[in-house]
Amino acid sequence: MTTPLDKVLYTAEAHVVGGREGAGKTSDGNLDVKLVSPGQNKAGTNPEQLFAVGYAACFIGAMKAVGPKIGVKVPDDVSIDSSVSLGPIREGAAYGIAVKLAVSLPGLDAEQKKKLVDTAHQVCPYSNATRGNIDVDLSIA
Repeated sequence: MTTPLDKVLYTAEAHVVGGREGAGKTSDGNLDVKLVSPGQNKAGTNPEQLFAVGYAACFIGAMKAVGPKIGVKVPDDVSIDSSVSLGPIREGAAYGIAVKLAVSLPGLDAEQKKKLVDTAHQVCPYSNATRGNIDVDLSIA
C-alpha cells in the first residue's frame, strides 16, 4: 500500500547516464558526481554512499523538526554515523540494502535521546520510505 503526498513541498530532479559506471547531475547543478561501483578504488561515489549521506542528513532534519514539539533541544553538534550495506537477497535472486544509523546526541540524557530518536524515526521521510522494506538499525551512540 502506498501513501500519497498530501502536498508537494519540494521535488529533486536529476539526470543519470551510465548507471553505476556513469555520472549524475541535479537539474540545479548543485550536485554533479561521477559514479563508480562499490569497491572499484576509482574516483567517484556510488548510490549506497549517496543514500547513507541522504538518510543521515534527513534524519537529523527530522530530529530538529520534532525536538521543539516534544520539548527536547537538539544539540548543535548532533551527528550520525551511517552505513548502507548492499548484498544479495532471496538466495541471490535479487539485491537489497540494509541501513545502520548511529545517532550521537551529546548533552542529552538517555530518556531524551530515546524519545527524540523514536519520534524522528516516525516522521523522517527516509524512515517512512524504508519502513517494512529494508532492515534499519537505529542506535544511540
